Amino acid sequence: MSIHVPVRLGPAETTLIEQLTAAGAMDEAERLGGSGLPTRRVEAYHYTDLKQLLRSVPELAGAAEAASAPALRVAGAYQLMIANGVVQDTGTAPAGVIVGKTEGGVLTTRDDVVTRLNNALVKQALTLDLDGSVDPVIQIDRRTEGAAGHSASAAKIYVGDDSSVVILETYSGSEEGHLGNHATYLAIGKNARVTHITVNLAAAKATHFASNEYHLAEGAQLRTLVINAGAALSRTQLFPRYEGSGAHADVTGLNLVGDGQHTDITMDALHAVPNTSSKPLFKSIARGRSKAVVQGRLVVARDAQKTDAKLMSQGLMLSDEAEILVKPELEIYADDVVCGHGSTCGQLDEDSMFYLLSRGIPKAEAETMLVRAFLAELIDPIEDEALNEALTAVVEDWLARG
Repeated sequence: MSIHVPVRLGPAETTLIEQLTAAGAMDEAERLGGSGLPTRRVEAYHYTDLKQLLRSVPELAGAAEAASAPALRVAGAYQLMIANGVVQDTGTAPAGVIVGKTEGGVLTTRDDVVTRLNNALVKQALTLDLDGSVDPVIQIDRRTEGAAGHSASAAKIYVGDDSSVVILETYSGSEEGHLGNHATYLAIGKNARVTHITVNLAAAKATHFASNEYHLAEGAQLRTLVINAGAALSRTQLFPRYEGSGAHADVTGLNLVGDGQHTDITMDALHAVPNTSSKPLFKSIARGRSKAVVQGRLVVARDAQKTDAKLMSQGLMLSDEAEILVKPELEIYADDVVCGHGSTCGQLDEDSMFYLLSRGIPKAEAETMLVRAFLAELIDPIEDEALNEALTAVVEDWLARG
């Protein structure tokens, strides 16, 4: 006979249940009340124990009265804004871009507390239909403004067949202890080419959650880059689904963590059909008493023969107190595949440091040069010059603050 032990709920869980109930999401409120926030016993949250890390949740954010300046500017980009979960004035869209709004969440329902909370609490989602060769970078500027608040936002994006587009999403806001929970659903048509970049620049006291879901049709080509440089606690979840023959993605991510930060990138990818490929590459740089987490799971379905998927994670620790935790997984049901994973982690190369110091380069400058070289393969593939410069500036700012 099994005995049911009630879950002891903390202040964060109690507040979330109250917010779900107020939003009319009774099923989700009951579900959270029965299970609580995930602990390290939940495999996907083994290194990011939300029950311990998320101690409090601010009240739901009200309407944004005033927006601060964009945290990241890209010359020539078409800017859209979601402030405190509400889509703002979209202006005149460029050719090939149709902007709209829809009610409710956008993510596929799955057994994950972050995505379920987002789907339950999002009231209005931004929609984008992109067709043809969209010229300017599309920037979705998501922010939580005013006093500390809990903000949920979502975007649903469709890229037409044979189209090409670069999409940048930035997350920021006022310097308060916000909780932001953001979602992006991105469907990529046949033979389309998409670059999707997300940059977390949330306040130092904030908590940042983001879930990106990708659906790749036949011949679709995707490059992603996640940069986490803000928030005390952050977790970015990536859900790529390779659903058409010839689909390929370079899924990349970067954790830049400093003293007191806990930053997590978790990928759960599915190769569902034959002849698809992916090259996930994640890098972490940690300094001070900080923690960077990378989890990557590659699932190859039984019918997905000729899959070529290779997952790599690399870490660089700049202090003795820093931690970088990596958990790669392969789950393969097909028998004609080329799949693998690897992980490296360490400090700056002593031989390289000695070489630079022997040439009269100051130690701090030598360290920065080696870090730049470590990150180059993530930033260099971004072809748009203005965007490349803006992303480089994010990295340089983080290095300067060290």
